[in-house]
Amino acid sequence: MSSGRTEIAVVGSVNVDLVATVARLPLPGQTVPALGFEQFSGGKGANQAVAAARLGRRVALVGLTGSDAEGAAVRAALARGGVDVTHLGVADGAPTGRAIVLVADDAENSIVVVAGSNALLGEVDVAAASEELRDAAVVLAQLEVPVDAVLAAARGAAGTFVLNPAPARELPDELLDLVDVLVLNEVEYEVVIGRPLPADLADLPAHLAQSGLRCAVVVTLGGRGAALCQDGAVVVETPPHVPVVDTTGAGDTFIGALADALSRHEGPPAALRWAVHAASLSVGALGATTGMPTSDQVGASLARSSTDDGVPR
Repeated sequence: MSSGRTEIAVVGSVNVDLVATVARLPLPGQTVPALGFEQFSGGKGANQAVAAARLGRRVALVGLTGSDAEGAAVRAALARGGVDVTHLGVADGAPTGRAIVLVADDAENSIVVVAGSNALLGEVDVAAASEELRDAAVVLAQLEVPVDAVLAAARGAAGTFVLNPAPARELPDELLDLVDVLVLNEVEYEVVIGRPLPADLADLPAHLAQSGLRCAVVVTLGGRGAALCQDGAVVVETPPHVPVVDTTGAGDTFIGALADALSRHEGPPAALRWAVHAASLSVGALGATTGMPTSDQVGASLARSSTDDGVPR
């Protein structure tokens, strides 16, 4: 990460990911043998920060680890990844967060998150990073930390505030009113918006208008890409065809890349396309951050896509 002011401030979680590969995800009550096991740094906040930093942005992460060895390890990994950890504090008496991840042969996954120190992040921790929030072109938050901390981040953001409401829950109107870009998947859409995603994406503007949301909304659609709804118009971006090893970090890569593009003042449709290509590249390696691409790699993917479909972009 180059020196200079923060371009993207991320307020969010930091975990240790415990990843077991299995032939297939177990059914309820079923025990299956692991084919392999690895440990990675993770957490939605940390993953999204790494994704944006790998794309060349100056990123500051606001969060908490435990005072355990795992906390020191993830802090070191984030710093190696180019993330400013000045405001990554240490919570005494709580372990660093954990995520237990099962990845099947078909690249589907199941994840259980243990909040640990992430549950203690508060308004005071966010206030300590007020300069970074004011400087940043984009402030990004998720819901693996308390809503009060997220609301403090939204209030302190001087630039674009991007919210990824995951894990999904109903949100206070005060928070939603401060959101500039809401990024969520189909399951999260139903929880936050209060109704299922319409089968015809052309119905999104009417659907969202009824909910009272005034922000831009981006819906990630897994292997089908993503859709943007803004000012009554819908843009759908489909991904390139790529080999899939592990989809665990694809959503976080998408959001980090979207923040990257928005911080460079790209328009939302261009940012959507950039993010879809970044996410598609990320699924080629095991682990949430291992396959996250560089800016050159995303640019090459965009160039290949333009050549393949014959449409100038």
